[in-house]
Amino acid sequence: MSSVSSPAWQVRLEADQDAPFVEALNAESFGPGRFAKSAYRLREGVDPVAGLSFVAVENGVLRGSVRFWPVTVGGHEELLLGPLAVETGQRGRGIGIALMQAGIAAAKEGPWRGILLVGDEPYYARVGFARLPPGRVKFPGPVDQNRILGLSLKSGEMLALSGQVRRARIDRPHCAAGAPIS
Repeated sequence: MSSVSSPAWQVRLEADQDAPFVEALNAESFGPGRFAKSAYRLREGVDPVAGLSFVAVENGVLRGSVRFWPVTVGGHEELLLGPLAVETGQRGRGIGIALMQAGIAAAKEGPWRGILLVGDEPYYARVGFARLPPGRVKFPGPVDQNRILGLSLKSGEMLALSGQVRRARIDRPHCAAGAPIS
């Protein structure tokens, strides 16, 4: 996957050394309450999909990041986008859109039918996401059905997505705080 860039910043695959900066950006952007959200619970104990984590860097400073996670929907492995984070002072420059475009392009090369996320439709519609009919997919825990969005990676495949959203696997049997994950 080649990198995407603007005159000021570059989008590239996340490297191992970026992880602490990505975690700090997510903490700054979403705060400690992020861990209680249903989408975050699906990521607990799970590693993001290799080759689908991207960062935006400008003059050696990480400005934004996006990761994609494996989930199952009705028994089929799909992707969950997020978190997508951009430094507060850098928003509005197109960094988030460029990060998603890089991830979506890379995901199209894989076996997944679609990508899900929980977010604001007007923003994510800019890269092709649309609201799924209420009740089509069910997240564990409370989720506003009007914020469940999907994007088809293969023509017409999003129409087939339905069912319970679950972790695709557990890679690490303990959460960051050390508690066992079930």
